[in-house]
Amino acid sequence: MPQFNLPDPGEGLVEADIVTWKVKVGDEVKVNDIVVEIETAKSLVELPIPWAGTVAEILVEEGATVEVGDPIIVIDTGDETPAGGADTGAAVEPGTLAAPGEAAPAEPAREANLVGYGPTASATARRPRKRGGAVTPAAEPVQTPAPAPATPVAPAEAAAPAAAAAPAVAEAGGKALAKPPVRKYAKDKGVDLSAITPTREDGVITRADVDAHLSGGSPAAAAPVAAEPATVAGDSAAAASTTAYVAPVFDRSGERETRTPVKGVRKMTAQAMVGSAFTAPHVTEFITVDVSATMELVERLKNDREFRGARVNPMLLLAKALCLAVKRNPGMIAVWDEATQEIVQKNYVNLGIAAATPRGLMVPNIKDADLMDLRQLADAMSNLVETARAGRTQPAEMSGGSITITNVGVFGVDTGTPIINPGESAIVAFGAVRRQPWVVTAADGTEEIVPRWITQLAVSFDHRVIDGELGSKFLADLAAIMEDPAKALVWG
Repeated sequence: MPQFNLPDPGEGLVEADIVTWKVKVGDEVKVNDIVVEIETAKSLVELPIPWAGTVAEILVEEGATVEVGDPIIVIDTGDETPAGGADTGAAVEPGTLAAPGEAAPAEPAREANLVGYGPTASATARRPRKRGGAVTPAAEPVQTPAPAPATPVAPAEAAAPAAAAAPAVAEAGGKALAKPPVRKYAKDKGVDLSAITPTREDGVITRADVDAHLSGGSPAAAAPVAAEPATVAGDSAAAASTTAYVAPVFDRSGERETRTPVKGVRKMTAQAMVGSAFTAPHVTEFITVDVSATMELVERLKNDREFRGARVNPMLLLAKALCLAVKRNPGMIAVWDEATQEIVQKNYVNLGIAAATPRGLMVPNIKDADLMDLRQLADAMSNLVETARAGRTQPAEMSGGSITITNVGVFGVDTGTPIINPGESAIVAFGAVRRQPWVVTAADGTEEIVPRWITQLAVSFDHRVIDGELGSKFLADLAAIMEDPAKALVWG
């Protein structure tokens, strides 16, 4: 029976974590059915199976880290497949066998997908079987049976309703259903999950169930805690939120310290930030800006029918202002190529937006943001943030960036010294917008102190590529547009 090996997700990634199995032992699968969801260092990816058949064995449990090329599941295709594993790029396809001494018939070229390759044209046909040393012609393609229900009920279970109260053991090997953080919590507490009766209808054991078991009471009597996201088909965004580091509830009655393995996005972010901080000489400059005119424009745009349904906020106008400021100062998106000892000037703005997600900080970018009008940019930013928070950002969406914005103001922070995203030369920090006293000069030269909307902007840049003059001009241009958005009409 062929083994499905973890395919290469690209972008130089060499491992992935198993997040959620979409199938269990005994399930029927069709070609290209999604069987597992994995988390790489950059995104969540759903893997399709290249064969039709029955799930014979699941080799890796949820939460485990697997290297590219390692087998993760075995599929019984009903074919006489030679022993040994096969991955999606070099699978033993159930096609036509060649007679001894003859070359195997050529298969049509396959188009590369996000991971591995799609099925060949003969992927749904049965392999011809040998009878008495002769080779019989390939059988006609067979109709793959529909997938079995996710939780089939055996006759014995129907005859014994009391068995329904037993802990769910739908996973391979009879393991109780629980998400990786709950498994770790139970392991740290020395609790056997198979001894716990789940309270959720889908049979998934929660942290509350573990706590109830520890207290010796029934799960229903346990103190209420935040419900865990359900791991069901179509709700992978909720499932993704459980795979990142989540700080445990501060509890003096438990262990004094807890340890969480560094995996996925957090591991990649840590490596990238260390590499950037100790490779590019960072310089950070700051400027305080009166953005009252920008705040007034935001309110007008919210009531404009052209922006109905769009998310309009100061961050949107900053993104547009940045594209214009880069146009006037193109050296801000030039990058240092260490391998060739060259400075590479980018002639496009792939605008990165740092997004805080349940899986850690991610920086997807909007391709060719400089070619978009304000409404297009608003839609692109909304889609980018929603996709990132749902854990659906693909590796290609986080590569090829030109310059990044990080909005620290959303947390009430005034400013910061951000670290440059690897592969770029500058990053802008947008601080909180607050009502503050400000000195305003009237047309006749008189001054008065009035309440205005004030913010701080900061830019960190790679001093190998960007000198102080260029960095200062860029930041001043950015501030000028935020102070007077009408300048965009002149500079655009």
